[in-house]
Amino acid sequence: MQKFKSIFKTKKPIIGMVHVNALPGTPKHHMSVNQIIDHAVNEAIIYKKAGIHSIMIENMHDVPYLKNGVGHEISSIMTMIAYFIKKETNLPIGIQILAGANKEALAVAKSANLDFIRAEGFVFAHTADEGFIDAQAGELLRYRKQIDATNIAIFTDIKKKHSSHAITSDVSLLDTAQAARFFLSNGVIVTGNHTGSEASIEELQELHSKLDFPVFVGSGITKQNIKNYLPVADAFIVGSYFKENGYWENKLSYDRISEFMNIVNLNLI
Repeated sequence: MQKFKSIFKTKKPIIGMVHVNALPGTPKHHMSVNQIIDHAVNEAIIYKKAGIHSIMIENMHDVPYLKNGVGHEISSIMTMIAYFIKKETNLPIGIQILAGANKEALAVAKSANLDFIRAEGFVFAHTADEGFIDAQAGELLRYRKQIDATNIAIFTDIKKKHSSHAITSDVSLLDTAQAARFFLSNGVIVTGNHTGSEASIEELQELHSKLDFPVFVGSGITKQNIKNYLPVADAFIVGSYFKENGYWENKLSYDRISEFMNIVNLNLI
């Protein structure tokens, strides 16, 4: 909990997603580099004005994703975006680079003075849209040590969405979380089955009651259900709900963010 508390000064932090527009070399790329950077920074400014606690940056539009690594054309621009967002907002900022490009995300976080990364494929293994994703904990934490980035937290997905977990079907969510804890994760992220789908409250209750480190909800949070999730998790990553009509590809909605944050703040008094 120490690293978590050093990053987030707010009880039950809400982390808003900046879905960066498609980057150079990816099939959907169509904007100039300056346009991509400006769009991402403007979204971060909207988030801050609406009262968000933290921001996470992700290359969500780079479909189809590469597996376990991206080129310099991706990581270099993500570094620029991350640097400007951190400088503009001075909020706790994190990053995820899809898919499973955890070392690249850590390098970006180090270069841009970010606070955390979201890592998939930390412990055990699963089959994702991109193919087989193996565990990276040992290599990733050694890399963090090598580049002197131990101040950067690594929050890790377990039983990740958009994936098949048949090969670990005999390993429970709690067992997976405990393995992540043993392998020095700074917190685990629980999701529903797909982007925007709700995580199981029952599973979160079990994790929250039996683990001594942070549990995040990583999908499906809305203004209608946030009251139910606040007691069973430590932090919340929200993306889809903050967009117009609650769809992740749409424009960010200041009104949806502001109204959501008012509900959260009222329930934390």
